[in-house]
Amino acid sequence: MTEPRSVLIVEDESLIAMMLEDFLDSLGHSLAGTCDTVPEALARVEQGGFDVAILDVNLNGQRVWPVADRLAAKGIPYILATGGHIEPPPPEHAAAPVLSKPFTLDAIEPALAAALGG
Repeated sequence: MTEPRSVLIVEDESLIAMMLEDFLDSLGHSLAGTCDTVPEALARVEQGGFDVAILDVNLNGQRVWPVADRLAAKGIPYILATGGHIEPPPPEHAAAPVLSKPFTLDAIEPALAAALGG
């Protein structure tokens, strides 16, 4: 297991966000917050105070790439969460770890480790 981290969840489906929160808690990580829109996530990224973010690629029909761009610019690692029904990420985000839906508890820790360079 990686050391406990503070995680920002960017997800537009509240039940999925709650499930992720439960998974993170059971793995010993803490929730820094949840956002369900790109503008809200961008504002939260500016506040900082978290170690890594899990980004749903599609937020109510809007792509999350502006948030990923800002995280990358700030040097904050992130994981792309997707149901797999989208085009590949832009080249600048292609190296980000991917967490496929439906999420499983066993998939969370490896994705976090990959994002955090472990």
